[in-house]
Amino acid sequence: MTDARFEDADDAPLRLIAQDAADLEVIATLVQDAVFPITEMTWSRRQRRFALLLNRFRWEDRDAAERAGRPYERVRSLLVFEDVLGVRTNGIDRADKAVILSLLSMRFQPGAEGAGVVELVLAGDGAIALQVEAVEAVLTDVSRPYLAPSGKVPGHD
Repeated sequence: MTDARFEDADDAPLRLIAQDAADLEVIATLVQDAVFPITEMTWSRRQRRFALLLNRFRWEDRDAAERAGRPYERVRSLLVFEDVLGVRTNGIDRADKAVILSLLSMRFQPGAEGAGVVELVLAGDGAIALQVEAVEAVLTDVSRPYLAPSGKVPGHD
């Protein structure tokens, strides 16, 4: 079996921008079930930027893979939030550099005048809360798709 090839896909790498809660829901759908090492998240207080380097399941390719009878794919993607005023975590041991986190969902809780909290819900009761001045997020695919190691569509009980 060979790795998936980017040229075999019909679509280009994703680059999506979210500037409101509805836009963020689209990105949330695409990053559901993404996995990432705890070492691949960073917050720059000075630049007010929080970033994650994710290995995301290619939900947008699922139906095409099933129709063609080919394996499912993942792709490395960068998810960046701007205007981040603060970051809180819950249920995550940030000292354990070997831990792999799984992103289950992402939602925006609005506050006053466009501000609010972006909550990243993780498997195992973990969470990351981003206090933002406004919704401004970018999802960018940064690698070619590769075969999903499990060979399966992510599922939940």
